[in-house]
Amino acid sequence: MRAYEIMLIYTPNLDEEALNAAVERTTALITSNGGEVEKVDKWGKRRLAYEINDLTEGFYVVIDFKADSETTSEVERILKITEEVVRYLLVRRDEE
Repeated sequence: MRAYEIMLIYTPNLDEEALNAAVERTTALITSNGGEVEKVDKWGKRRLAYEINDLTEGFYVVIDFKADSETTSEVERILKITEEVVRYLLVRRDEE
């Protein structure tokens, strides 16, 4: 398994409970496909660098995890159709 990091931007109109549920669904998606979540870092609501779909703010969350490439493909597929996710970026971390 390789180490990955995914940064997600969730819509700013989510309340705290809905945001926690969305993050939990994402981590459950990773673990149900054979991945291991190492760390979840919630950055909070921040201003976007540019407007995306008429939004100027979003909730930033970074998740560090280990998984196979099949798992990352499935995670990306699901995130593309998830309404709460404005943008995401999945990168492979350097092994230390």
